[in-house]
Amino acid sequence: MADILKIGLSGLLAQQRALTATSNNVANAATPGYSRQRVELIERPGERFGSGFIGAGVDTLAVRRITDDLLAAQARSAAANFERSAAFSGLAAALDNLLADENTGLHATLQAFRNAVQDVANDPASISSRQVLLSEARNVAARFRSISDRLDQVEREIAGKLRAATAEITSLGQGIAELNREIVKHGASSSPPPDLLDQRDRLLGDLAKLVNVETVPQQDGSVSVFIGSGQVLVLGASAATLSVVPSAFDPTQPEIVVQGPSGSAAITQFLTGGEIGGMLDFRREMLEPARAGIGRVAIGLAAAVNAEHRNGMDLTGALGGDLLSVAAPRTFPAATNGGSGTLAATIGDIGALEPASYRVVYDGSTYRMFREDTGAEVPLTGTGTALDPFRGDGLELVVGGAPAAGAPFLGRPCDAAAGSLQVLVTNPAKIAAAAPIRTAAAPGNVGDGAISAGEVVDVGDPNLLATATIEFLDATTYSIDGAGSFAYVPGEDIVVHGARVRITGAPVAGDRFVIEANQGGVGDNRNALAIAAALGGGLLDGGTASLEAAVGRVVTDVGALTAEARNRADAQQLLRDQAAQNLEAVRGVNLDEEAANMLRYQQLYQAAAQTIAVSETLFATLMAAIGR
Repeated sequence: MADILKIGLSGLLAQQRALTATSNNVANAATPGYSRQRVELIERPGERFGSGFIGAGVDTLAVRRITDDLLAAQARSAAANFERSAAFSGLAAALDNLLADENTGLHATLQAFRNAVQDVANDPASISSRQVLLSEARNVAARFRSISDRLDQVEREIAGKLRAATAEITSLGQGIAELNREIVKHGASSSPPPDLLDQRDRLLGDLAKLVNVETVPQQDGSVSVFIGSGQVLVLGASAATLSVVPSAFDPTQPEIVVQGPSGSAAITQFLTGGEIGGMLDFRREMLEPARAGIGRVAIGLAAAVNAEHRNGMDLTGALGGDLLSVAAPRTFPAATNGGSGTLAATIGDIGALEPASYRVVYDGSTYRMFREDTGAEVPLTGTGTALDPFRGDGLELVVGGAPAAGAPFLGRPCDAAAGSLQVLVTNPAKIAAAAPIRTAAAPGNVGDGAISAGEVVDVGDPNLLATATIEFLDATTYSIDGAGSFAYVPGEDIVVHGARVRITGAPVAGDRFVIEANQGGVGDNRNALAIAAALGGGLLDGGTASLEAAVGRVVTDVGALTAEARNRADAQQLLRDQAAQNLEAVRGVNLDEEAANMLRYQQLYQAAAQTIAVSETLFATLMAAIGR
């Protein structure tokens, strides 16, 4: 009878705990991240009875939460991938709208500027046409600056989000470390409380939304947490601290570092996945290339217009100067550089200029240049002096000082260009629409020789505007200003005082041709036509791409990446939802199942209670028999 009572009591307590766990499941059916719980029962060791054993009841082994660590890891990975894609796609869509929009894009503005140049060429004496040209030039510059300001704003938004996300990662890491401590403490004498494990999983899920997460379970019940591509965040009960600091090269570029006992270490390049990974990938794959691409167009625009404008003459008879200005390439020494090394960069060849950033490193004996996006080394020629600079990818680099071995420099030739574009000419009369020289055949010429209008090849020649006379000594030779004897080849270039002309036909002895300043040439449109031709001609990519084609390439690249990012985000959302459903199917509460369990445990509880009642009846019968 004592055995029956003991067995009944054990069953009563076991089913009571089972009912409690089931009730808790029902109460938390809608709790996010809750894992359903089950009471694990185990048969008590049997008691020897004669030659065999008889059962002794049931014990409650533990209350286990029902989950799947593999599915949980897959769900975190899918969430990290989705958040990365969603962050990237959102930022990409905003950039695509900025560059492709008809009201804010560059295509229409560049075309309007080119049309205004052509209008001046059609009527070079018109002050109103010149005023329209200056207005369109200011519009172009303003549009470049506006786009640059918007890109800067996006950069600042990313920096702010990185700071917030980094602070949240630190907070989540500390929370996971504290839960590790509690779990280890409780697990020393029994199984860890399921609610603590659920809390830790929720924190890990929140962490996965920010960055890739890898966990390694430890024997004591704690988990080690690694983020990105293996950076330690949590080890046992200790958590690392992350912060955002200015980049070692560019103070405007934030960099994520992890704080350790021996100092801080930059980990930006190792962080992948999640919202942080999406922002970093967008900045590297879209924002920086777009900024450089637009900047390269601004540099090409200024170079093309200025080169031709300097070769012209304005309405006052003065030679033209620069019409536009743009910032020089930016270079940054690393904050950790030793020595006194310096690096200055200029644009040497617009056609060879690439929309890229570069790292220039002094290895102790020579300088080497590498592209930041691909890591490919760029061959350099020259010696790096002012008279013989290093040359590579259209850049000219002048080095100085005494750098320490391994000292790196960062070069961004195009980044500041769009935001710095300015119009230097304010007086419409100062637009150099005319060519500074003109040519004429002497009235008394006998032969049928003809001279071209002439073009400037060296505007810096001090005698450019001085009158020069080409006189034929005979049908095959000529002199210049009465000096020298040069062989005549019809159509061959003749360069005089920085001007180039061509003579064709069959001049005879005594025929003369004059090159002189184009004074009073208010109706001359040759330089305006040259500017218009330069704007429409091949300037970039080795002379194969016009400015508008280069803008189109940037817009097309951004649009293609945006569409790809949107499709990838949609696909990752499906994978995330599927992974979450798979995990929920294992750990989620099924109310129908719990109702069935509650009924079953209730019946078992009642049966155990009945066992106790039978034990009581038997005991009473026994006592009554003894009493008689």
